Amino acid sequence: MALAIQIFGLLFGLFMVYYTFLKYKRDEFTVKESSFWIIFWALFIVVTQKPEILDPFLTKWGFVRAMDFFVVIGFIFLIGALFYTYTIVRRNQKMLEEIVRKIAMKKK
Repeated sequence: MALAIQIFGLLFGLFMVYYTFLKYKRDEFTVKESSFWIIFWALFIVVTQKPEILDPFLTKWGFVRAMDFFVVIGFIFLIGALFYTYTIVRRNQKMLEEIVRKIAMKKK
C-alpha cells in the first residue's frame, strides 16, 4: 500500500513541477514564484519517497504517525487559504460596489 502512495506522490509531484514550469513559460508566474513552487514540489516528492525523514520532527512535536501531522497541516492550510480567499473576494466586492455607484451617479 505504501508503495502505491509513493508512486502516486511521485507522479503528482512531477506533474505539478511540469505545470509550474508551464505557468512560468506562459508568463503567469514570476521567477520567484516558480522557484518557490518548484522547490515546494521537490520537497513534496522527497517526503513522499522518504517519509522517515520527518520522524525526528514528528516525535518532537508529539505526533505518533506522519499521517496525523499531514492532516493537521492540511487543515491549517485549508483554513488559511479559505480566509485569504474570503478577504480577496470581500475587497473585490467593495471595489465593485464603488464602481457601480460611480456609474449609477454618472447616469443620473
